This record gives sequence, structure tokens and C-alpha cells, in this order.
Amino acid sequence: MELIDDLERRFVEGDEAALAQVYEDHGSLIYSYCRRQLGPETGRDVTQEIFTSAWRARHRFDPDRGSIRAWLMGIAKNRVVDQYRMQSRRPQIADGVEVADRQDNGSDRIQIDRVGDRMILANALNELNDRARTVVELSFFHQLTHPEIAAQTGLPLGTVKSDIRRSLQKLKHHLEAQS
Repeated sequence: MELIDDLERRFVEGDEAALAQVYEDHGSLIYSYCRRQLGPETGRDVTQEIFTSAWRARHRFDPDRGSIRAWLMGIAKNRVVDQYRMQSRRPQIADGVEVADRQDNGSDRIQIDRVGDRMILANALNELNDRARTVVELSFFHQLTHPEIAAQTGLPLGTVKSDIRRSLQKLKHHLEAQS
């Protein structure tokens, strides 16, 4: 339970790695619920909105009142209801925070897209085995050359190149499946 408390604490404090872990742990549950209620395409969009809203409202999450999973499901249920309301074109009653969430401010939208992209990329990277993930991270996040990666990891240069090539193919397939 201490690990969960630490994750929740880091999430509330704004740790993006905690956001990625929360998405990894609960993203499929939230998407499954949204997909069943709204269909696959809208379900994907609403799932991203849910995690974006949760991230912006993370200071309102209280672990003493329930788990982060329950909190996310509460947000999901409200978003599904909002989606039904929007589809039926009835006037929507919402609290100030929800209305603010829907305002299309250009810089906010860019920031939201970046967080969503990071979540998707983190999820895709977690699909790789440890060695492949390390090699890709060294190449793209630390901008090391293939020979530098080989020297740092002790792997043969051909293995580094093969790992990167295969990993990029896996990431491409994973990311294409997400879009």
C-alpha cells in the first residue's frame, strides 16, 4: 500500500512520471469503460480528456476519500454523461471547473496535447523489454550515438543498432494502433 500512496502523492505533486504510471495502470480500464459507452473513436478521445482533466485537477484528488482508480472512474462517468448531453444538444449544466476545462485556449490545448503525447509515448516505451528501452532512451532522450551507447552499455555495436531498429518498428506499430 505504501507504493500506491507514494504514487498518489507524486501524482498530486505534479510528477509527470507518476502521471505516466497512473495512465499505464488505469488507462485500459478507463478506455474500456468509455469504449463500451461511447464507441471506440469517441472512447479514445474521451479517455484522453479524462486523464488531461485529472492531471489539471490533481490537487483535488484526496487519497483519504478513495483510490485514484475510483477517482478516475468518477471523472469518466461524468465525462460520459457530458458526452451524451453534448450529443443530444441539451443545455449542459456544469460547475466552473468543468466549463473552464472546455475552453479552447490555444496554449492550454498545446500543453494538453503534449501531456497526452507523453502518456502515449511512455505507454509505448513500456511495451519494450528493458535492454531495448534503455538503448532507445539513450539514443533519443540522451542523444548518444550508436558507438557511445555500445560503449556505455557494453553491448556490441550491431546489437545496439538492431535493438534500436526493432524497437522503432515496435513503437511505430504501437503508436499507429493508438491513433
